[in-house]
Amino acid sequence: MRASIVVPVYNEEAAVETCYKRLTKVFSELPSCDYELIFTDNRSSDRTFELLSQLHATDSRVRVFKFSKNFGYQRSILEGYRRACGDFAIQVDCDLQDPPELIPIFIRHWQEGAKVVYGVRRKRKESFGLEMARKAFYRLVTFLSGGCVPPDAGDFRLVDRVILDQLKTYNDESPYLRGRISELGFLQTGVPYDRDSRMSGTSKFSFFHLVALAVDGIVSHSIAPLRIATFIGLIMFLFTGFLALYYFGGKIVMGPAWPAGFTTLTLLLLLAISLNSLFFGIIGEYIARIYRQLKKNEQVIVDIALDSAPFSSPK
Repeated sequence: MRASIVVPVYNEEAAVETCYKRLTKVFSELPSCDYELIFTDNRSSDRTFELLSQLHATDSRVRVFKFSKNFGYQRSILEGYRRACGDFAIQVDCDLQDPPELIPIFIRHWQEGAKVVYGVRRKRKESFGLEMARKAFYRLVTFLSGGCVPPDAGDFRLVDRVILDQLKTYNDESPYLRGRISELGFLQTGVPYDRDSRMSGTSKFSFFHLVALAVDGIVSHSIAPLRIATFIGLIMFLFTGFLALYYFGGKIVMGPAWPAGFTTLTLLLLLAISLNSLFFGIIGEYIARIYRQLKKNEQVIVDIALDSAPFSSPK
């Protein structure tokens, strides 16, 4: 049994060594499981790569890939999956908010036949507003994607070799791995847990990044926003038609006494402009993704690879 642990990093000098020690301790208690640690560095500007280089020099199981620039969190995970040579891969964040001690439980579910084992976050040690925003996002994505994305499930998961082989052909310019892996099917099971606070450092995800991830999650795996826009447009068309008939009838019946209705017309005009702006924005999101997809840029470019490849190839 061989495990590939994928750890995306960006400016995590304060957490790298702690992460390494926690992971190696977990696997020291799993003697029947050989493993490799794959660190994908999104062009950190601190000492992260230096520390990873030192770990690689002392432990051949540590594989490090430094990118030519910051290609983003999702692409960093995807590149780690593509480099994985184990029978399965497990993604773990370097900040250790997702406890590595759950790995033996993930492996047990995998041995029982699950192809994907994902962590389900029951509680988070963060502000109430941010936690509610995340919960709302997960449920919105689940609803718009037809239920294929499990609510409250992040990227902390075990992925079987059959899934890893499928992801090698996944070439989306705005990848959303939670959705893609869920779409592939197979037996998938969740493990509930309470998410810890960061061991050290600060979060690299601003509110803007979280919103961007939400948009990617919805637009990349669902055409529901376009259909919603169509239905709302149809409803507004019918409403406008009935309103026009109402005003036309009132004008005929009441004649000059019928009010001019300037306020009503102004509100309808502003509503129409707002809806058009919203719908054009939704259409623009899809067109932008089509444009980027047709350009066929490199998913990531590896600048420096410290790779001793403890596993020669996947089984």
